[in-house]
Amino acid sequence: MISSEVYARRRAGFLDELRRRGSCVALLPSAPVSNRSNDVDYEFRQDSDFHYLTGFDEPGSFALFAPDHPEHEFVLFVRPRDSEREVWDGYRSGIEGAIRDHAAGMAFEASALESVFSRYAERRSILVAPIGRSASFDSLLTGIVARFRQQGRLGIPGPATLTDLAPILHEMRVRKSEEELAELRLAAEIGSAAHVRAMEIARPGMWEHEIESEIEHVFRKRGAFGPSYPSIVGSGANSCVLHYNSNGRRIEAGDMVLVDAGCEVEFYASDITRTWPIDGRFSREQREVYEICLDAQKAAISVVQPGRRFVEPHEAALQVLVEGMIRIGLLKDSPESAIEKESYKPFSMHRTSHWLGLDVHDVGDYKHGEEWRPLEPGMVITVEPGIYVRESPEVEPRWWNIGVRIEDDIVITGTGGSILTDGAPKEVSQIESLVGRACR
Repeated sequence: MISSEVYARRRAGFLDELRRRGSCVALLPSAPVSNRSNDVDYEFRQDSDFHYLTGFDEPGSFALFAPDHPEHEFVLFVRPRDSEREVWDGYRSGIEGAIRDHAAGMAFEASALESVFSRYAERRSILVAPIGRSASFDSLLTGIVARFRQQGRLGIPGPATLTDLAPILHEMRVRKSEEELAELRLAAEIGSAAHVRAMEIARPGMWEHEIESEIEHVFRKRGAFGPSYPSIVGSGANSCVLHYNSNGRRIEAGDMVLVDAGCEVEFYASDITRTWPIDGRFSREQREVYEICLDAQKAAISVVQPGRRFVEPHEAALQVLVEGMIRIGLLKDSPESAIEKESYKPFSMHRTSHWLGLDVHDVGDYKHGEEWRPLEPGMVITVEPGIYVRESPEVEPRWWNIGVRIEDDIVITGTGGSILTDGAPKEVSQIESLVGRACR
């Protein structure tokens, strides 16, 4: 559980960053409520930036930051208490709760935002806010700036420049604190246990959604909010569809099953992929493709070190993938030519890593200018090489419909990379002893 002291520390750091950039005021919106169908909404999940700074997880809210304001540096605009709506939709903190429970220096009803905003924005030259995420919020921002520009002609100073929030706040989020790492470790532990359960109960004739339900049962039973993204259970040809999540096929004997599923704990995500044969035994071709992918992942993990460039794990994995695909006949080029011409891309089309944190594909730049940024302690990345062999006249049928991805979550430490998700087995011998164990 992230404590109120952690949120206060984050806000202090954010206010310091705003001070360094001049005369700023910042405004963040909560996530919108999204309609699913007719009068039914999707389950609400707070915007990650808003949550990171406030811990306030109600919709219809705004957070304002005014460094060195004589009265309040942190102000929340929230929904009012409403006994009738709370019967239907649940408790609201209201103004009093925002101040009492979330350390706002002051709070107002959300409807008062535009009338109150100038009190905190006068004599500020820059409005910092998330730009381009919501058309309605963008309209609100441009209206605020337009009004201040008009007032500026009358000698009333205010922010006439709009600056994106992302370069400031997202850089703060790239390096995880010990409190954040504790949540990520728990998400990884629960996610790994769910993958173990999926392997244990697997048998030919199951439906993909049966495996999905077992995985998500473990998520909720072990205390996670639920999936951190739609769970992927792809069998046979579906194992070669990167973002497949229909999970509606019956799994036949001889199929490979690719399971990409992670959970969310206190807003922090795990992201894990394991691939295994539904029969519990790899065929010769399945094993060859799998071991190429596993060797590529191990090569990538070996260079997850502080000071190494973000791209280096991908480069290490790609070298092994290409050499392996040449060895089994999927590629005809030399390794150098295949990498230069990208002839490997029909079989391996995605990069090997991304940031992980409050978002599955977490925020933060991968490059500084034209240079890939170095890895630093506290950063968390995935390592997930993959090979996907679809039906094609250019490929021998014995390789068709073998899709393999192996993904782990890794935190960079002072001495190397620590695998958070090593509770999910991935060696061939481990998998063959585990798949179908509950049925045996």
